[in-house]
Amino acid sequence: MNKNKKTLLFGLVLFLSISIKSFSQESTAFLLWDKIPGAIKNEKHVENSRLDANGNVTGVDKVSIPTLTPFLVSNNNKKNAAVVVCPGGGYSHLAIDKEGIKVAKWFNSIGVSAFVLKYRLPSDEIMKDKNVGPLQDAQEAIRVLRKNAAKWNLDETKIGIIGFSAGGHLASTASTHFLDKVYDSKGDISARPDFSVLIYPVISMEDGITHNGSKVSLLGKTASADLIAKYSNEKQVNENTPPTFLIHATDDRAVPVENSINYYLALKKNKVPAEMHIYENGGHGFGLGNKGTNTDWSASLKHWLITNKIIAEKSAYIFSYFKGNGEDGLHLAYSEDGYKWQSLKNDASFLTPEVGKDKLMRDPCVIKGGDGLYHMVWTVSWTDKGIGYASSKDLIHWSKQEFLPVMAHENGTRNTWAPEITYDEVNKEYMIYWASTIVGKFPETQSTEDSGYNHRIYYTTTKDFKTYSPTKLLYEPGFNVIDSSILKDGKGYIMFLKDETKVPVQKNLKVAYSDKLTGPYSKASTPITGNYWAEGPTAIKIEGKWLVYFDKYRDHKYGALKQTDNGWEDVSDKMVFPSGIRHGSVFEVPKSMLKQLMKE
Repeated sequence: MNKNKKTLLFGLVLFLSISIKSFSQESTAFLLWDKIPGAIKNEKHVENSRLDANGNVTGVDKVSIPTLTPFLVSNNNKKNAAVVVCPGGGYSHLAIDKEGIKVAKWFNSIGVSAFVLKYRLPSDEIMKDKNVGPLQDAQEAIRVLRKNAAKWNLDETKIGIIGFSAGGHLASTASTHFLDKVYDSKGDISARPDFSVLIYPVISMEDGITHNGSKVSLLGKTASADLIAKYSNEKQVNENTPPTFLIHATDDRAVPVENSINYYLALKKNKVPAEMHIYENGGHGFGLGNKGTNTDWSASLKHWLITNKIIAEKSAYIFSYFKGNGEDGLHLAYSEDGYKWQSLKNDASFLTPEVGKDKLMRDPCVIKGGDGLYHMVWTVSWTDKGIGYASSKDLIHWSKQEFLPVMAHENGTRNTWAPEITYDEVNKEYMIYWASTIVGKFPETQSTEDSGYNHRIYYTTTKDFKTYSPTKLLYEPGFNVIDSSILKDGKGYIMFLKDETKVPVQKNLKVAYSDKLTGPYSKASTPITGNYWAEGPTAIKIEGKWLVYFDKYRDHKYGALKQTDNGWEDVSDKMVFPSGIRHGSVFEVPKSMLKQLMKE
């Protein structure tokens, strides 16, 4: 290796190490290409880093070796949206910090993985065709993300691109020229972005509207009319152009606002979903915003990404519960973190019970179904042979309450307690299950304790809440069992349950597992609760670990367990619950729904 090659390689390694230290300890830049297409070797063309007064990299010039720097979301989702970030700089340098790294970190904050693209800056000294060099890098970056979607936990159908200024021109080029065969790509991986975000973008190469520096850098001083038209991307929009979000300031003196306006009109003409925000002031190059109304654009982008189902709306936790004996009906509480719970509607009832022998609403279990509705079942009586059912779009307005006679066929049925409901995503059906005592059944565990109750778990299934399968036995653990709650757990299901045995005393919570929702379920575990009587488990996963809420009913307290790598930890002392809460269920709702509930 000669001296010049050693210098070039050292310079690349030095920049990558500076990038890691300056921007993120967790991010490592990697080479975009094994072999750069159309490259011309020029050992005198050496990349240069721009530093601020503190020695931090703010930009780079003379980029000839493109890289991607990943900023992956730290969550348990297997499929996150992702975006390729294209910094601006007039195609002569890259504002890699303000319009790259900082933007990537912002995307991480809303649950989007980001990849900062250090694309080649067009130059006849290092490219056989400088017009397509940046587009080659953008297309390959999108293909690399799709190719490695499983490795990086990306949703290959939600791969977007964002560009600032000249980076916006590159992003719009990638969004309109994705079918252009600008290099020999292996396989059939699409280079089309699924969405496009253009921030004070250069769009046109036409005189009078373009940014001349970007035009000359990309096309040269003597570009033909055909070449100018080809890279005036407002003329290249068609019905296949991806949905687009545009930002610009009216007083932008570097890149006229007409660039965004004309692109938006072309999108509108071709019926491509688009949203544009034009601010009164802000000038050019304001990044994530500096002062004035332009600081709002990132919040607007987040709402747009949610509306277009690119990212999920942030959730809140809701607890459905009853008070007293369940006479007044459904109560709801909310939490931001799963630990501090606050009652809604001043702890008044959201729904008054109307069906069943005693017209109670105990043990209200609520889930969101595959149809988008919230479905609820509950205990209507101490001695009835059926349960209550209702549904709602918003947890405020409920359907007519129904009595489901799920145990009417068994003459010896003494009760139907603590019903729960779980949605089977594979079979697109609901399983409703509960605890019942049938006189004469399971004599080997019959006792005179607890008024002679000897429960087992039974179930029925339905796809439409109009017709139901015949009731069957779901779980026979060899002891008196109530209060089962079943949730999806990895590829199978976990059941939280109460061992109701009084002699010898159990009165604790256990778990069982199954590959299928309808079982068979495993032998119950050893107790996961401590030296107290517990019932009514309901659970939710937070940060990948189960948090189980339950009623310490003899102590007149509500408790909680947290799953750890070593078992279960009692975290009851970290919880705050509404006064008098009795068991029900916990589930997630969009923040927008919580806001409506808080108005009640």
